[in-house]
Amino acid sequence: MNSQFSFIILTYNEERHLPRLLNSITGLNAETFVLDSGSTDGTIVIAENAGAVIAQHAFINHPRQWDFALKNFEVKTPWVICLDADQIVTPELFVLLQNFRDTDYQSINGIYFNRKNFFKGRWIRHGGYYPFYLLKMIRFGIGFSDTNENMDHRLVVQGNTLIWKNGHILEENLKENKISFWIAKHNKYSDLLAHEEIERMQSIRLQTVKPKFWGSPDERTAWLKQRWWKLPRYARPMLYFLYRIIFKLGILDGRTGLIFHFMQAFWFRLVVDIKIDELLKQQQSDGQ
Repeated sequence: MNSQFSFIILTYNEERHLPRLLNSITGLNAETFVLDSGSTDGTIVIAENAGAVIAQHAFINHPRQWDFALKNFEVKTPWVICLDADQIVTPELFVLLQNFRDTDYQSINGIYFNRKNFFKGRWIRHGGYYPFYLLKMIRFGIGFSDTNENMDHRLVVQGNTLIWKNGHILEENLKENKISFWIAKHNKYSDLLAHEEIERMQSIRLQTVKPKFWGSPDERTAWLKQRWWKLPRYARPMLYFLYRIIFKLGILDGRTGLIFHFMQAFWFRLVVDIKIDELLKQQQSDGQ
């Protein structure tokens, strides 16, 4: 059994995705933990056949699900790799993990992987979507899930991190090939994000990660979010869409890419702004 790292995977009805991920890490001989949130398809059977340790926990949001996983699984390795079921470890990343030894990384507490995101079978290469670094490998007991986020789930570590620029994970949710699924999913996300932003306006919810433009990928994201919250609602979705299409060359992603950038940058964030106004009006009405 691998003594360097273990895997944790979150699942919910992932029988289409889980075999891809498990196949991509076969050979690393690492203990695998699966936290499921009530799957009704073949997910559990697939995980059992792979020898995974399985637990169940009702889903509230991704940050809390990761928090539960990190606090309740009996991880025995110094490192843990946290992956979503619709992600795949590439051969290049496999080799990096195969050669990984904790003794070579004593001053490091977290490692960022480089994500390639796919939408309807197309790699979204532009629009700020590549390179895109995710903190996926953390020193167990030091890294934790940022529960101050309501929707954007991220892991946090104190101390030094590094980026494996050639250590790619592929992310493709095949369910999203049906746009109705994508819309329903992001409609739920917009509820979470609208509530979160209002709580930030009221200083109920604070940022865990220190905002820093020249810092780590997550510190830069925290800095950019602070600027986003100050932009005028309704105008900012269009500004963001144009930024991705023109300045970040999203137009080069073709028709499928343009659909993705429009839906993710403009439509989704416009819905969030509408819901923020609805919630604020409701609060004012309840306060009268």
